[in-house]
Amino acid sequence: MRGAGNCAISPHRPAVIVLRPNPRFSLLFHRRSLLVAVALLALLALAMTASACLGQTCISPADVWRTLRGAHTPYDVVVNQLRGPRIVVGALVGGALGLAGALVQTVTRNPLASPDVIGVGHGAAAATVLALATGAVAAPGAVPVVAVGGGLTAAALVYLLAWRHGMQPSRFVLTGVGIGVALSAVVQLYLTDSELDAAEQAKLWLTGSLNGRGWEQAGPLAVVVVLALPGLVWASRAARPLGLDPDTAAALGLRVDRARLGLTALGVVLAAAATGAAGPIGFVALTAPQLARRLTRTPQLPLVCSALTGAVVLVTADLVARTLVPPLEIPVGALTSLVGGPYLLWLLGRRQRR
Repeated sequence: MRGAGNCAISPHRPAVIVLRPNPRFSLLFHRRSLLVAVALLALLALAMTASACLGQTCISPADVWRTLRGAHTPYDVVVNQLRGPRIVVGALVGGALGLAGALVQTVTRNPLASPDVIGVGHGAAAATVLALATGAVAAPGAVPVVAVGGGLTAAALVYLLAWRHGMQPSRFVLTGVGIGVALSAVVQLYLTDSELDAAEQAKLWLTGSLNGRGWEQAGPLAVVVVLALPGLVWASRAARPLGLDPDTAAALGLRVDRARLGLTALGVVLAAAATGAAGPIGFVALTAPQLARRLTRTPQLPLVCSALTGAVVLVTADLVARTLVPPLEIPVGALTSLVGGPYLLWLLGRRQRR
């Protein structure tokens, strides 16, 4: 059944909408996924508005809007220099982590997997702590670059060690856990032996926080996300057969090992960039894809809805973290770990019952 323009509704699968920008390229959209994406966008806008309005200084939505439009108000510093950049960084970091988690869980076919499991967070933490402890990094602006390099190096090491005539997801996850434990020991060792100022700076970064984050963190992360968009379009197509067993995926014409490598590399880059911008924030990459899948009820993990869910979760968590016990501000990484721990236990219990 042909719809308006280049859209078509499949007569065999009425819940699916086919978009064909040209005869050689087509995209499949689940109707429920589109509705969920629209609802998540509205929820994200609401969370960002609430985060801009609430705090030690409460501002009305009208004043926030006038300040953002450039009008002279008493809230210019609060909105444009403090809360605005922080909210944008939170949305970008949450979206990148949601995407990274969906890609890694698709490759491993394991809902308990996340970029932290394959060593991205531990590698970023180890590289940052080593750089701060040895004095190799003096400027705060260089910390995100070091974190990204450490995360990419750790993930590459895990992939190389897990490769044995192909990449088996279970071996990949176990190797990542082992590398993560070793890197955690390195972090603890250098925190013990480093200077007090360097140790305090490293511990603050290791908690994962959006406090003090500005446009200098949002800009590079936004560039990474934009550059990853073509790869995400390919990933959405490759993820469908990859969700099946390897023999079936290969029979459908997919180069399984190459697809796994591509999805893993894309997820690692997004997770490393997010970690470099805000520090290691736990459980967002783990929970966002599973929440999105339960909302959309699709057989594969929905990438767009995973990104939007991650953004909503992190922006909301940061709002709660800085308004729960004023004037004290809880690092958002500590809050997401506090909430994510019970979720992980519930997910483990659910898998055992199955």
